Amino acid sequence: MRRTAALLGLPLLMIVAGCAAAGSDPADDPAGSDPRRDAFAQRATEVAGAWRPAPAWTTGYVPMQDATVLLGDPGFTEEAQTAFRNGWYRDQIDLPAAKPADGTIRFPDGTLTVPLVSAVDAYGQLDQGDPPPCDGRPKGPAGPKFPGGARPGGPTVEPGPDGPVSSTPQTTCVPLTVTAVKLGTAPVRTSRGEAQVPAWLFTVEGLAAPVARIAVAPQAVTAPPEPAAPARPAPEGMVGAQDIQSVDGTELTWRLGVGSCDTAITPLVQERDDVVVVGGSVTTATGICNAMLKIEPVTATLKAPLGDRPVLDVLTGAPLRLAAG
Repeated sequence: MRRTAALLGLPLLMIVAGCAAAGSDPADDPAGSDPRRDAFAQRATEVAGAWRPAPAWTTGYVPMQDATVLLGDPGFTEEAQTAFRNGWYRDQIDLPAAKPADGTIRFPDGTLTVPLVSAVDAYGQLDQGDPPPCDGRPKGPAGPKFPGGARPGGPTVEPGPDGPVSSTPQTTCVPLTVTAVKLGTAPVRTSRGEAQVPAWLFTVEGLAAPVARIAVAPQAVTAPPEPAAPARPAPEGMVGAQDIQSVDGTELTWRLGVGSCDTAITPLVQERDDVVVVGGSVTTATGICNAMLKIEPVTATLKAPLGDRPVLDVLTGAPLRLAAG
């Protein structure tokens, strides 16, 4: 069975090796022109040329990562990591319900004043429900959840925002316990580079770092622009990127969506003054293979730090977001 998938996610420069530096020129390649690399270069040029963001891309707040941010290494146990990824929380404090005064987002190129949400509202966005009950494990009582209401007895099985979010057995049945909260800031990758953004910082029992939930009110948040990709199908063996895994100076790591039987997984990148386009190439299996999609991280070194340049997926033209921690 063959599988196909498309994931969402200067001078011309391309990378064709996992950790190679950008800037390799096909004319310097002793092996000569590579059809897959040439096909990537053509499609990436079209994707970059079609990039037309709205004015808010450079003047507003366009976050390019999740609104929940870890402020440091939390020292996760397996159970705590499962709870974090699923958004399982309970609180043991009275959360401030008052909406704070407007806050300031600090970008590399300036500032922006924005309205903020209360700690109660931020917690409501953070908490995605309770884990399913586990036999023989304590549920743990939770104190008052919101002003004017309480959630006695810990996790429940009733439907609604505090009911189990999955009927499938999980590796844990214990939510993360919030013991304190304060208003602060968190680093967020945005369309204007990394910014310091107002956030509610939740102290969580057993974690070495706070869990931040961005406090910017929804009306002040602008969504990324719609992708613009070439209408024709991608060439055989070209794969797209799902998201950015990390940015460290000139080192960029993104995740490709490949088949479980694909081989010769190769990162490809085109670096320009205003955008960076990424993807990859693979050798697809010729025999029988399952249709399972595998997420494969790849890394490349740019000629200059990424800065505020968007990273676009070569298949869809979509700007890629930084993966959640």
